Amino acid sequence: MLVNYSVSGKKIVQPPYLKKGDKVAFVSPAYWLPGETITQAAEVVRSWGLEPVFGRHNDRQHASAYAGTADQRADDLRWALEQDDIKAIICTRGGYGCAHLLDRIPLSSFKNNPKWLVGYGDITCLLCAEVAAGVISIHGPMSMDIAENDGISVGLLHDILFGKVPQYVVPADQRNIPGHAEGVLVGGNLSSYSILAGTEYNLAPGHDIILFIEEVEEALHHIDRLFYMLRLQKNFEGIKGVILGEFAAIKYDLQFDSAEQMIIQHLRRYNIPVCCNFPVGSNSSLPLIEGAQVTLDVDATSAVLTFNMEGEQQVTHIGILDTPLFR
Repeated sequence: MLVNYSVSGKKIVQPPYLKKGDKVAFVSPAYWLPGETITQAAEVVRSWGLEPVFGRHNDRQHASAYAGTADQRADDLRWALEQDDIKAIICTRGGYGCAHLLDRIPLSSFKNNPKWLVGYGDITCLLCAEVAAGVISIHGPMSMDIAENDGISVGLLHDILFGKVPQYVVPADQRNIPGHAEGVLVGGNLSSYSILAGTEYNLAPGHDIILFIEEVEEALHHIDRLFYMLRLQKNFEGIKGVILGEFAAIKYDLQFDSAEQMIIQHLRRYNIPVCCNFPVGSNSSLPLIEGAQVTLDVDATSAVLTFNMEGEQQVTHIGILDTPLFR
C-alpha cells in the first residue's frame, strides 16, 4: 500500500514496505565495483527472503572508473525504476558519476512506479531527485557495506525495508545548537547535494526542510564555497534544522578547529537547531529516510531524530562516529 504525505502542498509518496519474495535490483550508477562484492551483497539480501536481480551493465568499465558509459548506467537505473516487479533498488557503490544520469532519466521514472532507492555519497544526486519527484528514498548501505554485513547499519536497512522505522537517539555534542524543528529530511554528501541547488532535482526552497550533510576528502575552503553557493541560491530559506554528519579526511587549508566550527558560523544567522557528529558519512552508512517528515530535537543531553511515517516505531540509541559498529 502506498502512503501519501503532503509537504507544503507537494505530495510525497512512501513506497510499499517489502515482503518475502520481492525483487531487489542491484545497479551501478557511478563507480565500478567488483562482481564478487555485488554477489556477496546479493546473498545477504537473498537471506532476507528477497530475490536479487542485476543491472546488465554492472560488470562494464569506462574511463577506468565508471560502471559503463553514462548511457549504460542510465539504462540500468531506468530499467530498475520502471520494472513493475522490482520493489527496491540498491546501488552498488558511489564515487562519482550520478550527475551524468540526471538529464538522461526523467523525473517521471522515479514517480510513476514508487520504490525504495538506497545509497549514499554520490548517490545523493539520485536520492534527492527521487524526493523532488515525490518519492521517499533511503540514504543507506550499498553493496560494499551489505557484503560485509558486520555492522548495525545493514540490520537497520533490513528493518526499514520491512516496515520498522527507527527513532535515532545520539549523544550530545558540545558544538550543538539546541532547539526543536520539523520538516522533510533531505541531503547527503555536500558536494553532490550542492550541484542540485536551484534545479528541478532538489526539493524547492519554500518547503520546511531538515538538512543533513557530510563530506569526505575535500578542502575546507571548498566546503566554505559550497555553503556560500547554497546561501546565494536561497537554499536555506526553508531549512528549519541541520544535521552535520562525518567530515572525513578534510584538508584544513583554513584556520578552523573543525569543519563544524566553520559551518556553524554560516548557520548561526538562521537561528535553527544544529546536531553535530551524527553518525552518517563515508565511514558510517546509518540509514536515513529521505523525503520523510521528521522531527529534530537537540538539547544538552542528546539529539533525537524521529521519522513521522507509517511503520512500526523503534527507539534506536546510537553511539558516536568513531564506534567500530559503523566501520
